[in-house]
Amino acid sequence: MPTISIDQNLLSSLLSKHGCQHDIDDVDHRLPLLGTDIDRCDEETLDIEIFPNRPDLLSAETLSIAMRGFLHNQVTLQDESLKESGITMTVESELAGIRPVILGAVVRGLKMEDDDEMDAFIKQLMEHQEKLHFALGRGRRRASIGVHDLSTLHPPFTVKAVDRNHSFVPLAMENPMAIDEILSSHPKGVDYAHLLDGMEMVPIIEDSNGSVLSFPPIINGAHTTVQSSTRDLFIDVTGWDRRACESCLMLVALQAKERGGTIETIALTDCEGQKETLPNWSPVHHRVPERLVTTILGRNLSEDELSNAMIRMGGRYTGRSPPTSEEISDDGAMQHAGEGEDMLGFDMPRWRFDLLHPVDLVEDLAIGHGYEDLGTDVPKAPMNALPRPDDHLRRRVRTSMQGMGFMQIQSLTLSNDEDQFERMRWKPFNAITRITNPITIEHTMMRHFLLPGLFRLLASNRHHDLPQSVYELGTVVRDHTNMDRLAFLTAERSGGFAAIRGRIQAFLRDIGAENVTIEALPDNEGPWLAGRSARVLIDGEWVGCFGEIDPAISHTFELLVPMNGAEFDVEALKSVITDPV
Repeated sequence: MPTISIDQNLLSSLLSKHGCQHDIDDVDHRLPLLGTDIDRCDEETLDIEIFPNRPDLLSAETLSIAMRGFLHNQVTLQDESLKESGITMTVESELAGIRPVILGAVVRGLKMEDDDEMDAFIKQLMEHQEKLHFALGRGRRRASIGVHDLSTLHPPFTVKAVDRNHSFVPLAMENPMAIDEILSSHPKGVDYAHLLDGMEMVPIIEDSNGSVLSFPPIINGAHTTVQSSTRDLFIDVTGWDRRACESCLMLVALQAKERGGTIETIALTDCEGQKETLPNWSPVHHRVPERLVTTILGRNLSEDELSNAMIRMGGRYTGRSPPTSEEISDDGAMQHAGEGEDMLGFDMPRWRFDLLHPVDLVEDLAIGHGYEDLGTDVPKAPMNALPRPDDHLRRRVRTSMQGMGFMQIQSLTLSNDEDQFERMRWKPFNAITRITNPITIEHTMMRHFLLPGLFRLLASNRHHDLPQSVYELGTVVRDHTNMDRLAFLTAERSGGFAAIRGRIQAFLRDIGAENVTIEALPDNEGPWLAGRSARVLIDGEWVGCFGEIDPAISHTFELLVPMNGAEFDVEALKSVITDPV
């Protein structure tokens, strides 16, 4: 989850501008309900983890907007008519297959007391950008943001495709660089060049003088850098996902607005020749079946409760109305209304990227109203269960292993032929379940044996002191069917066949085995040292093998200490050992 660190004085100042009292205790105890996890909250700093579904809280400024509604019941969704900036931006048709979504906005008149305050804001603005690139932009693939000093630009702007020989002076450089050079040697170019792989033509944004203000999604032009003296901003957002780009544009503009700026619109002509005015500040209207709210929350909410809950979540309740024909369903679908049922209307800010389904609005209602007096319910599905038939045997196995000082581990069920068979000298006696499209050569099949995983574990921990004793009670897949097995492995300097035989005898006694027979194993059958291994039979049925590990096997895992171990079939043990309970 993204983490932000906020100066409490800044947060207090942002809230006090709107008549809200900044109560640290209130923030510490109530703010987590909004979708955050507070790591630190004191007089100086608020360190807070933002849940992935709330990217609109990733800056002090946008968080303060949410806090005004949630903690102070202040209306934050206002119907605004933005002033026109008079700036136009035209997107050429070639961008349709290169980077089709192009958005922009202007913010004028940032109010800063001095250059130090502006420098601090620039740092916070850059941090907000990068967090949005991560949370909404998916590493700039879906959306990338550029912020420019408007005083250095000469509108109107043009977005066009150029070849990779085109050159300009990128941010943090003094001399012009070709685009190919930027992608291969500029730090940002190296980091994000993969986003333009396979493209002969790449996008740039130019002003009327032909100066490159942005090469999305890589780098801005050097001359547009936001500085201490900057008070007017031009924001561009480009990408492939319209909703993500629109949310990024509005959240960066909101951050600047909270610092005294005035948001102004631009006139955009997109790559298909369509004209629009950006940003679109009108809220998104949602309609939710009342039945869905009542069913999930367990009670009916009054008009005042609905209104207050939405105000706290930054939205607005617009009342109830009959459903349209498209909103009626007779199949019981909860996202639709039935005959005679009402739909509840809500207006929510366009930057609330997380609202994807009517149930998201129901969750907002629950958070905004509070969980204290919602209805009660009981599980509709039967919650009683039957114990596993091998539960007592598994418990006794674990107790025995832990009593002998073994540590339980759980390794991956995925393995490969080399570990399972070639290294261990075992043969696949059962059908192998293979992965159709493995992403790594180490995970190509479902395992047949547990011991290879224990070898892998001890190999990773060979720098630790001896002895090391581990076991696993886990699942293997043979003949495309799950089966339970037990394996344990010990690395110790003084271990020998006598040591492992003593452990086997103790284990069999602990699980209640009777009529036990121990027979020598043939040489080179499994990872065992010749003449120092055996199989275990109970009532004449084979249940497992044990012995010293052949050093040749250990060396393939880079283990150079004496080792002994065992592997048992839990299904076979269950069939020959009577459950005493």
